[in-house]
Amino acid sequence: MNPCPFHPRLVLLVLALTWSMVTPEPVEADWPQFLGSSRDGQIRGVALEPLPKEGWPLRWKAAIGEGFSGPVVVSNRVYQSHRIGGEEFLTAFDTADGSVRWKHSLPTTYSAQFGGGDGPAATPAADDRRVFALGAEGMLRAISATDGRLLWRVDCAERFGAEPGFFGFGSSPLLIGDRLIVQVGGPEAGVVAFAVTDGRVLWKAGADEAGYGSPVPRNREGRQEVLCFHRAGLGVLDAANGLELDRFPWRARIHASVNAASPVVVGDGVFLTASYGTGAVLLRPGGKVLKPAWSGDEALSAHFATPVLVDGCLYGFHGRQESGPDFRCIEAATGRVRWSLERAGSGSVLAAGRSLLLLLESGEVRLIEARPEKPREIGRFQASGSGARAVPAVARGRFFLRDRSHLLCLELPR
Repeated sequence: MNPCPFHPRLVLLVLALTWSMVTPEPVEADWPQFLGSSRDGQIRGVALEPLPKEGWPLRWKAAIGEGFSGPVVVSNRVYQSHRIGGEEFLTAFDTADGSVRWKHSLPTTYSAQFGGGDGPAATPAADDRRVFALGAEGMLRAISATDGRLLWRVDCAERFGAEPGFFGFGSSPLLIGDRLIVQVGGPEAGVVAFAVTDGRVLWKAGADEAGYGSPVPRNREGRQEVLCFHRAGLGVLDAANGLELDRFPWRARIHASVNAASPVVVGDGVFLTASYGTGAVLLRPGGKVLKPAWSGDEALSAHFATPVLVDGCLYGFHGRQESGPDFRCIEAATGRVRWSLERAGSGSVLAAGRSLLLLLESGEVRLIEARPEKPREIGRFQASGSGARAVPAVARGRFFLRDRSHLLCLELPR
């Protein structure tokens, strides 16, 4: 009996199929803006466990100035806003070794009303040609990603009559295609869409004061929407023209308060959370307007960190930053608390599949399995010094974070 004849094309097909089965998911290449490319805190294509006992190895560390602005990563550059003395910097570091590729500075005299630091709080947004940064005094600038040249700038305080608020301008710009959407918070415009090429105003909407939450995109019924959690509550805008489609009031009754966590898209609904006795609410479509499915201050009252959604549950920090908040899991549909880690500390949370990546303000990293039954810690390690309040970035197989005085790059397991 003759053996099966050799066929080169068949062999190549088998090899291709085999390779597709064993090749891991691709690492998400970039982290171009606040909370990632989809603005939802989801890390795609990365498995974070098992965690080595000594933690992820440090690849490089670079000195930076003050601020709570987080890093963003596009291609081989990581961009960081920070302040040194009387200058506010936007610096481009090489992702491989942390060397400075360029830096652009503007003079600043900003001083926060309530303390906590005078550096920039808004995280930049970037594509492969430009980087956009909003400073603490309201100066919006577009910088060339290639060489750090100033392309255009707009003084939002002067042009739109906006005030810096308690902690400066701190809502991170949203980049959608050819437009940059910013919660300005002035009487001349609450939200503004700028053309990325030259800073032209494409549309203006409302006159609400800005909060410290950042705009989030949503596709609904074939339309691109922008969810803006401003000082007074939620505004839903058409991304194409700025038309207000819906709004829902949600804020504390005291003046000395802010809305700081960004909205979370939950199916066809929207989840909002705030501190200062305000609490959380899940909004669902009810006819032509959004209506509460549930609300209350007992479920998840986030001071500033945006929760993440995993398999129908929300995971986030509950309570004021200075009081040592709990970290908990709640059912998104009902607000029922499934579990709570008391006095976990303040920080930020991202999700990678069913793993939760917590970066605490102390600089400690904790990995927790995202399961509603009970929390299971996968591991923890000390990643940086204290002051790690900014949301980190995960891109190109690396973990980028900042503490009070350094930007750090850690290598993730392959």
